[in-house]
Amino acid sequence: MSKILFSHSYFLRFDQKQWSIGQPYAPLGTLYAAASMRKNGHSISVFDTMFVHKPEEVIPVLENTMPDFFVIYDDGFNYLTKMCLTNMREAAFKMIQYAKARGCTVIVSSSDSTDRFEMYLNEGADFILLGEAELTLSELVKNIEQKQHDFFGIQGIAFKHNDSVVKTTRRSVMKDLDELPFPAWELIDMEPYRRSWLKNAGYFSMNMGTTRGCPFKCNWCAKPIYGNRYNSRSPQNVIDELKMLKEKYAFDHIWFCDDIFGLKPGWVNEFATLIEKEKLHFKFKIQSRADLLVQENYIVDLAKAGCDNVWMGAESGSQKILDAMDKGTLVSQIYEATSLLKKHHIKPSFFIQFGYLGETKEDIEKTIAMINKLLPYEIGISVSYPLPGTGFYEKVKNELHHKANWTDSDEMALMFRNTYQPAFYKQLHSYVHKSYRKHIAFENLRQLFTHHAKLNFTIIKKILSGLYYAPATFIEKIKLQQLEKNPA
Repeated sequence: MSKILFSHSYFLRFDQKQWSIGQPYAPLGTLYAAASMRKNGHSISVFDTMFVHKPEEVIPVLENTMPDFFVIYDDGFNYLTKMCLTNMREAAFKMIQYAKARGCTVIVSSSDSTDRFEMYLNEGADFILLGEAELTLSELVKNIEQKQHDFFGIQGIAFKHNDSVVKTTRRSVMKDLDELPFPAWELIDMEPYRRSWLKNAGYFSMNMGTTRGCPFKCNWCAKPIYGNRYNSRSPQNVIDELKMLKEKYAFDHIWFCDDIFGLKPGWVNEFATLIEKEKLHFKFKIQSRADLLVQENYIVDLAKAGCDNVWMGAESGSQKILDAMDKGTLVSQIYEATSLLKKHHIKPSFFIQFGYLGETKEDIEKTIAMINKLLPYEIGISVSYPLPGTGFYEKVKNELHHKANWTDSDEMALMFRNTYQPAFYKQLHSYVHKSYRKHIAFENLRQLFTHHAKLNFTIIKKILSGLYYAPATFIEKIKLQQLEKNPA
C-alpha cells in the first residue's frame, strides 16, 4: 500500500485577525480523509499547517516521509476555507511545487480548487477532487497503484490529458455518514490548539460535524463540496465520538460546524436524551436559521442538550434584502427566534451581511436598528462576498477582473460596484460594532437601575465600557457620513 502525506492550506499566521483571536479549530475535513484512507490500509501521516510559519516547512516532512502521494485536503466545514483567501491559495501552490519536485503525485481537494481546478492543475497538481472527496480519493489512489491510468471513468476529478483539462461527471454525495470512520484526531498534535484556546478563551473547544450539506438556496452561499443535499449522522454515532473525544482530549466545549444543525425532525430530541443518558456535560454552539428557531420544542431540546450559543444567519434587518438573497426567512422570525433563545437561556448571535446588491441607506439603518434593539450575544459582520457557483456571483462576475478574493478574513473589501464605495463598508463595519457595544453598555445600566441585574464585575465592566463606546460611536458615525457623501 502507498504512503500518503496529508496536509491542508490554512495557515493561521497568514490570517492576522484569526491569529489574534487565537481560537483555532483542527482541519476536520483533512482528518476525515486521512481516517478513510488509513481504513483502506494506507500508511498515513499529516502535516498540519495551522501553526507553522511558512509553506517551506513541509519540505523536511516530505523528505523524511517520502510519500507516494501528497494530498492537500482542505476543511469543507469551515467558512474560512470556503472563502478561498489568496494567502492560503498561494501557500497551497508552493506546497504543490515542493511535493512535485520530490516525486509525489499531488492531489488537491478544496472549495477553491473545485471552483478553479484549471488554476491548480496549471500550478502542478496532478488531480483535483471535485466535491465530496473521500470515496473519490480512494478510487483514484487505487487506480494509480494498479497502474491502470484510465481516469475518465472516475467520478468527481479534474486532470490534464494531452495538454487539455478533463473534468469528469460529479460524484453523488454519501448518504450514510455513519459509515465514515471518526476523524484521525491522533495524527495531529492537539496540544497547541488546547493552549491557544485556554490562553485566549479560558476553555478548550473542539469541532465536530454531524451533517453535510444544506438544502436551502440562499443565492450568495456556495456549496462546492457537499451541494444542496442534506445528510446526517445518527445521534448515537455522534454521541460515540463525543465520548471518545471527552476521554482522550477532555474538551470543555464543542463547535458543531454544520451549516444547519439538527434539521432532521426529532434528531435534536434524541440527541439531548442520549446526552442525558450518558451523563455527558459540555457546552456547545451551533449554526441555524431564524425560521427553524421559532419552533420552541427545538429550542427546549437544544437547551437540554447543553447548547449555549446559536449563530443565526440573520444577514439583514430589511425584508427587501432577505428576499433579494432568496433567504426564505422573515425579519419577524429573527425577532421571535431571539426572544425564544433568550427565554431558554441560550445566547443568540447574528451573522450580518452588508453590501448586498440593491441595499440602500434605509436597508442599512433597518439592520443596525435590529442589532441594537435585539442585542445579540455576538455579531459577525461581513460584506457580500461573491463565491463561484452562486447566482450572486453571476450577477457581479464581470466586475471582478482585478480582485475576486480577499487576502485574509479581515480585509472586508467590497469587490463590486454598489450603492457606496468600498471604504464606506469598511467604516460601516467599525461603526456598527461600536454602536452595538454602546447599546450593550446602556442596556446593562438600565437593567441595574430597574433591579433586573445583580451588580458584579462583568456588569460593572460592561457599563463602564460605555464611557469609551459612546464617544467612539459618535466619531465613527461622522467618518461614515463623510464617506456616504461619495457614492460608488
